[in-house]
Amino acid sequence: MKSPRSRLAILILAAAVIFSSGISALAEEKAHERRIRLSAELIREMTEQSDSSSLADVIKSGKGVAIFPAVTKAGLMIGGQVGEGLVLLRNPNGTWNGPSFMSLSGASIGIQIGAQSVGLVLVITNEAGLRAFTGGNSFKLGADVAVAAGPVGRDASAATDSRAKASIYSYSMSKGLFAGMSFEGSVLNQNRDANRAYWGRDLSAAAALKRPANDKRIKPLVDSLNILVKKAP
Repeated sequence: MKSPRSRLAILILAAAVIFSSGISALAEEKAHERRIRLSAELIREMTEQSDSSSLADVIKSGKGVAIFPAVTKAGLMIGGQVGEGLVLLRNPNGTWNGPSFMSLSGASIGIQIGAQSVGLVLVITNEAGLRAFTGGNSFKLGADVAVAAGPVGRDASAATDSRAKASIYSYSMSKGLFAGMSFEGSVLNQNRDANRAYWGRDLSAAAALKRPANDKRIKPLVDSLNILVKKAP
């Protein structure tokens, strides 16, 4: 038979486990809400650029967007890149579904221009790109699905011709500069912990992206995307 001290120690230990679990869940919740806020800020910053109409046009005619507010270079000269982001799908009527949360990692192809961190937007242009985001736990840009630097400025007129070839267009924002940049070779993975924290249950990307994006937590990002889309010619 356990002594009162032993029972007290067990109760304290159990309480500590429960408390630490609660703190972890709260931290994850704060993390995904911060990801949404930073994504909305990135979209607003891109919207303010003089040549953002091409990005707006691609989003308006596309299937959805993946937004990574801060893709960070890891290592010097030769290294990798990592980032946390989310995906929203756009319906033909202009409404949005999601989000589903994702992480990005891979070779630092686009970041070796001197920037330590860039904001990245991947625009899903066709069904092949859509299947990549909803069909499994991870995929590689350039190997599993075609990716290309998104058209900007005068290159925007080429978007219609190349959209059939590129399933994903990439756009980046760094130090106030807006450009199309290829992140070929990067790997995107589902973030089920963040999905669980947001949705309150285990959901795959496919399941999360079937749900309407009408929660108040995602509304600022949806509103920012809709304002951007209005700049499409």
